[in-house]
Amino acid sequence: MPWLELTLTVRAEQQPRVEEALDDIGALSITLQDADAETPDEQAIFEPGVGELPLWPTITLNALFEAETDRRGLSEALSELLPWLEPDHMQFRDVADEDWERAWMDQFKPMAFGRRLWIYPWNIEPPTDEDIVVVRLDPGLAFGSGTHPTTALCLAWLDGQDLAGKTVTDFGCGSGILAIAALKLGAASAIGVDNDPQALTASADNAERNEVADRLALFLPEDLDAEPADIFVANILAGPLGELAPAFAKAAKPGAPFAISGILKGQEDELLQRYAEWFDELRVDTQEDWVRISGRRAGTR
Repeated sequence: MPWLELTLTVRAEQQPRVEEALDDIGALSITLQDADAETPDEQAIFEPGVGELPLWPTITLNALFEAETDRRGLSEALSELLPWLEPDHMQFRDVADEDWERAWMDQFKPMAFGRRLWIYPWNIEPPTDEDIVVVRLDPGLAFGSGTHPTTALCLAWLDGQDLAGKTVTDFGCGSGILAIAALKLGAASAIGVDNDPQALTASADNAERNEVADRLALFLPEDLDAEPADIFVANILAGPLGELAPAFAKAAKPGAPFAISGILKGQEDELLQRYAEWFDELRVDTQEDWVRISGRRAGTR
C-alpha cells in the first residue's frame, strides 16, 4: 500500500516535543536523520554508550501516515500541538509501496572498476572470462554496492594494487564489498571492521556467497586485535577519518598502501594535514563530489 510522508526539520532541542506530537497525531513510523547529511557540515555519530542518545544539531524527521490521511487535518493538528511550527515548514509527499529488494535488483547493473574488477548482482550471470574478477553482491541491510562514488573510488584503487598473498583491513566494511573484492583480487586474508552488527551479518553472507568466507574475519571495533595489515582501506566519513587516523596508522604496516574515502570535496585539506603525520606519498583523486586520499604508511612514525 502507498503511504503519506510528512517531513519536518527542527533543532535538536525541539526534537522530543516534535516526535511526541507526531506520535499523538497517528504517525506509523518516525525516522531521524542529520539535516546536514552529505554536506561538509555532516556529523557522524558512533555507537552510543548505554543510556546515551546523541543527536545532530539540526534534525530532519520523516513521519509516515496511511495514504488516505487528510494533509490539512495533520497540518492543523500539528499547529495546535506546536504553535511555533510554521505551516510552510511541513512538507508532504506520497510514497509508493515497493518491493525494495526487487527494485534494487532491477536497477543494479554490472559495473566495472579498474582493469579487472566487476561487481555483479545475483540476478545476472557473469560471462566466463579468466581476464576479469567478479564479485557477486547482495548489499542487504548494509551500505556498499559500488554505486556510490566513495565505494567506486575504493574499488578502483584496490584493482590497481598488488594484492597477491597480502593481508587487507577494510574499516567500515558495510556489505563487505571492499574486503571481498580484495580477496577475489588475490589477497591471502582480510579483516572487515564495522560498528553495526547488521553490517557484519551482511558481510559474512556476501563472503559466503563469493566463496571467500574462510579468509575473511569480521569484528566490531572494540573487539579488533589484529596484526598491522599489508593493505589498509577505510570508507566512512570525514569526521571519524580524522579522529581515527592514529588508530589507522597502527593498523597498517610500514610502507603499506592505504586509501580512505567518504570525503566530500572541501574536506580533504584538513585530512591531508592530519594524515601527513603518519603517511607519505599522499595524493587526492575525485569522482563527482567525493574524494579519495591514498598513500603509504610511513616507515618509522
